[in-house]
Amino acid sequence: MAKGKSRSNFTGVSRFLDALKTDAGSASPSQISDSTIKETDDSDDRQAKKRKTDTPKLLPSDSAYQSYDATGVVPFYTKSSQVPEDLMKYFSQRRRYFSLYDQGCLLDRVGWYSVTPELIANQIAERCRCDTIVDAFCGVGGNAIAFAQTCEHVIAIDNDETRLRLARHNAAIYGVADRIEFVLDDFIQFAKTLVRRSETRKGGRAVDVIFLSPPWGGPSYLHGTSPNTPPDASQYPEFRLSDITPIHGSELFKLAERATPNIAYYLPRNTNLQEISDLVTTTEEGGAKGKGKARMVEVEEEWMGEKLKALTCYFGGLAQGQEDLF
Repeated sequence: MAKGKSRSNFTGVSRFLDALKTDAGSASPSQISDSTIKETDDSDDRQAKKRKTDTPKLLPSDSAYQSYDATGVVPFYTKSSQVPEDLMKYFSQRRRYFSLYDQGCLLDRVGWYSVTPELIANQIAERCRCDTIVDAFCGVGGNAIAFAQTCEHVIAIDNDETRLRLARHNAAIYGVADRIEFVLDDFIQFAKTLVRRSETRKGGRAVDVIFLSPPWGGPSYLHGTSPNTPPDASQYPEFRLSDITPIHGSELFKLAERATPNIAYYLPRNTNLQEISDLVTTTEEGGAKGKGKARMVEVEEEWMGEKLKALTCYFGGLAQGQEDLF
């Protein structure tokens, strides 16, 4: 559980990342089709049905890269003098966001402050190994790229066409664009259709895992803190699920849980943990498996060096000790 917290609805322990050693268009149809949702395997042997890919990275001269090339859609910064002042602190961490940044990875303004650092994205992807995963708010593709290296099929959704193009561009640089289905849609509407598909499907589930990393409200989620504040979540005003957009964070969770109990929820480091605990106690009937069972949530602290970056909350079969619910 997170440091300093002891709640009966939590399970597991935090995991820590080592410090990083480096310096600090066209979209898919929005409707769900049989090609978008693949049949899932109900085997209890999760590892047997999941493999990590080793896809060769593409070069700019490759035709597959060129078909997804979004160069020119947004600026590609190569030196600090090109960067707007309010983005400077993010630019200094560019290789933490994408280790292949220098090969042409692109981020729009929102992407610079919302993309998941690559080491953290890789760790989450390792925990979420499965056949089919939905990245509900894919942004410029940081998490989707990581999921494509551990999952068979990634459905990456965003309602902004520019960010979706940037995500495909970045995925092509990493050589995994062919493992990701990019969907231009609002996740709320997509999820409602996904729930209907799950409820009518014989196996009871259309996807294995849903990853939720909704908008936190921009950098202001830590509003009122000093740059000298220690990297301790207890020093920040609490982030509430009601601060999440486009809908209340608990409503978003409930909607996703109707499609699958296996949810990874990526949240600010200063999130109110009691609200996370309450998600478990108020949704015991959700999902296709494990109905009626007392369930727990595992909260993983995502550290880089000495700085706590975020929390990832694992529900259902993703939580330690609950693999039987997967």
